[in-house]
Amino acid sequence: MFEFITEEEERGQVGIGTLIVFIAMVLVAAIAAGVLINTAGFLQSKSEQTGQQSTKQVSNRLQEVVTTGEVTGASGNESIDMVSVTVSQAPGAGEIDLTNATITWIGPNGTYTLTESSIATGDGDFNVTAVKDGDDSSPVLNDPDDRLTVGFDLTSGPPDQLNEGDEVTIKINTMSGATTTIRFVVPESLGNKNAVQL
Repeated sequence: MFEFITEEEERGQVGIGTLIVFIAMVLVAAIAAGVLINTAGFLQSKSEQTGQQSTKQVSNRLQEVVTTGEVTGASGNESIDMVSVTVSQAPGAGEIDLTNATITWIGPNGTYTLTESSIATGDGDFNVTAVKDGDDSSPVLNDPDDRLTVGFDLTSGPPDQLNEGDEVTIKINTMSGATTTIRFVVPESLGNKNAVQL
């Protein structure tokens, strides 16, 4: 009628229970470790991508070589109707495709968003010509020795022609997100000149 459990049987049952708890703990730890490893791998991949994008934003910049303006108009009524900005790669920059660049022109008559003339979707256009391009990659700067000129025709506007003393800021934003800022002031006297350095 009554079954008596001996001390040995009781110890066996306790041992099996402990074994089950131990196996459950090992399984939970293995699953948690798997989740942590997957998460760590995902985070590492994301951080590498973010690091590369940040590096491009900092390094894939342009460097201004020279900015000039063409002077037109009668004596005493001169203005600048063409601005040319010659650029090169900044030190450490990779390939920069100026076709994909967006330029913000901030001048005395307003702010304009300009795109390269072959895509012409902004307020106005700019064009790119090669000054020095050993492998004919224009409008892509892919060598530190490359020199390309970004030209702004102000006769058909926007932006409008520039007068003596006008201040302009040009922000060139490349596809990688790097921004190059160029500022210039038109000289106070444009008389008897065909071109000026800005």
